[in-house]
Amino acid sequence: MTANKTDLTTYYGDFHIHIGATSDGVPVKISGSRNLTFEAIAREASERKGLQLIGIIDCHAPGVLADIERLLDSGEMQEHADGGIRYGQTTIILGTEIEFKEHGRGAAHVLCYLPSFDAMKHFSTWMSQYVRNMNLSTQRNYARITDIQEETAAHGGVFIPAHVFTPHKSLYGSCADRMCDVLDMSLIDGIEVGLSADSKMASYIKELDGYHFLTNSDAHSLNKIAREYNALNLALPTFKEWVMALRANEGRGIKANYGLDPRLGKYHQTTCVEGHYQPNKRQKCEICGTSRFIAGVSDRIAELADRSETEAEQFAAMRAPYYHQIPLEYIPGVGPKTLTKLLSQFGTEMNVLHQATEEELAAVVGADTAKRIHVARGGDIEIANGGGGKYGRVTL
Repeated sequence: MTANKTDLTTYYGDFHIHIGATSDGVPVKISGSRNLTFEAIAREASERKGLQLIGIIDCHAPGVLADIERLLDSGEMQEHADGGIRYGQTTIILGTEIEFKEHGRGAAHVLCYLPSFDAMKHFSTWMSQYVRNMNLSTQRNYARITDIQEETAAHGGVFIPAHVFTPHKSLYGSCADRMCDVLDMSLIDGIEVGLSADSKMASYIKELDGYHFLTNSDAHSLNKIAREYNALNLALPTFKEWVMALRANEGRGIKANYGLDPRLGKYHQTTCVEGHYQPNKRQKCEICGTSRFIAGVSDRIAELADRSETEAEQFAAMRAPYYHQIPLEYIPGVGPKTLTKLLSQFGTEMNVLHQATEEELAAVVGADTAKRIHVARGGDIEIANGGGGKYGRVTL
């Protein structure tokens, strides 16, 4: 029986979380924390963050597949009939991040999600023909990118270009001026805009009009999970319902995106490799003299834009709202002890961010800290811009 709109509920999801290591300590994401195991991620997301949906990347790795199979066999986790793996109140969607490089173009990353453990195992077997080291995260896949798209679709999966504007290994940042020159646009299920762009910035580009936007954490440590996340209208937190939301079927959809103000992104503005801001294109940095630069997302979007600012604002207004929200750990005065108090009282970070009133917060952590949390939830902050690989700074 199909749920109607009145049966839908708001669920929160972060769909880009890396695995640092297997349960045996074998590295998966070299730059990720070793405590980012499949089981630890599920526990953190469910019990501390309060997310009902998560996408765990790197599930193609044989060691990770063995961990998942052990957890399923033990009964600690269960597969859902409509896709995904259940742990507590959270559904885990199995994914993998793939690097591809077409001839004459730079490398870029994409995200492929599969509906079941069996589908991921089969996809992993297929990948092994084209990947040199299946044990590691985000490895180069030497199949054609359109073949990767078709294989994902053949397994009932979801295909999403990753962090599409960042200067390193993204579709627009290092691969192409137009996505349609590289990908089969009919086999794209959504667009990950994070970490230095938002809906308005992405709305400057017309070819993205047909897709929902996601903003995800790309977490490399447990505390970074839900640094950016999404609110979704679903009947249940399952893979099937997530697909319906990405396609806006039967009332499902993306209700809101929550992410850092793009100015906080570490690649928001163009800098030289030494980190000096470059407001205009130059042959050499006027401060240090280097001729090597890291292109900023804001400048790259300006190059690619085929809409005016007014038009981009109009199209962004038709999308789910994008809230510039500061994660709790970024807020001055919210250290580990304060966060422990908040979680003890309100249960999860999602409850602190979305349910607790300023008055309720003040009763736990005092009026000053409560006000800072309230202000940060609304994004009303002063920011020093990020760039060149360094995050911007928050002033409250």
